[in-house]
Amino acid sequence: MPNCNFDNLFLQKLNYKNQCMYKPYIVGITGGSGSGKTTFLKKLSEGYTASEVCILSMDNYYKPRTQQVFDENGVQNFDLLESIDMNSFFKDIVRLISGESIEKEEYTFNNSQAESRTIIINPAPVMILEGLFIMHMKDLKALLDLKVYIEAKDALKIIRRIKRDQNERNYPLDDVLYRYESHVLPSYEKYIFPYRNDVDIIINNNGNTEAILQILRNQFDILIERSK
Repeated sequence: MPNCNFDNLFLQKLNYKNQCMYKPYIVGITGGSGSGKTTFLKKLSEGYTASEVCILSMDNYYKPRTQQVFDENGVQNFDLLESIDMNSFFKDIVRLISGESIEKEEYTFNNSQAESRTIIINPAPVMILEGLFIMHMKDLKALLDLKVYIEAKDALKIIRRIKRDQNERNYPLDDVLYRYESHVLPSYEKYIFPYRNDVDIIINNNGNTEAILQILRNQFDILIERSK
C-alpha cells in the first residue's frame, strides 16, 4: 500500500461541499484491463463540452519509468498499486472540486514513437474518475456518487489488450502475453474483481452499450442543467 495521507484533502473537500450550492457529481469507473473502459468513456462524453463533463484518468498518473517495480524476470510491472502517484491523483481531484483547472502530461508508457501532449482539464458539474484502482482506495471510493464496473469476456479482453499494447505502447506480442499472465491477471484478482459486487452499475461491455450510455447521459443532462 503506497504511503498516502488524504486527511487534509478530505477536509478541503468537505469544507467546499458545505460552502457551495452544488458540488461535482463524481462518477468512478473501473474494470479489468481490456474491458473497454477508454472506448466506453469516449462514447459517454461525446456531445459534452469540457466545462460540462471532465475526465480524470489514472493512466496519466503513472510514476516515471525509473520508479517502476521490476518483477523476478526483470520486467517492469505497471499493474501494481504503487505504480501510480496516488497523492498527485487525489490532489488534482481536490483542485478540480475546488474550481481550479489542471494541466497534466499524457503518459505514453515506453512508446518512443508516441508524442506526449499536455492535457488541460477544467472543473465541471460532472467529474469522471477512471482507473484500475478506483474502487480499491478507500478514501478515493468515498468521494464517488456513482460507482461503475465495466466487464467483458476474457477472450475479448485479451484481444483488446494485445491490439492496444502493440499499437499504442509498442510492446511485442510475447511481452504483451507475459505481462497479461504475470501482471494483469494477478492485479485484476487483487485490486478490481473483489469490488465487482460493491458498485452501483455493472456494465457488460461485450457488445452494444447504447442503452446504458443513454441512461447515463440523461442523468448527466439533468445534473448539468441544475448546475447552471
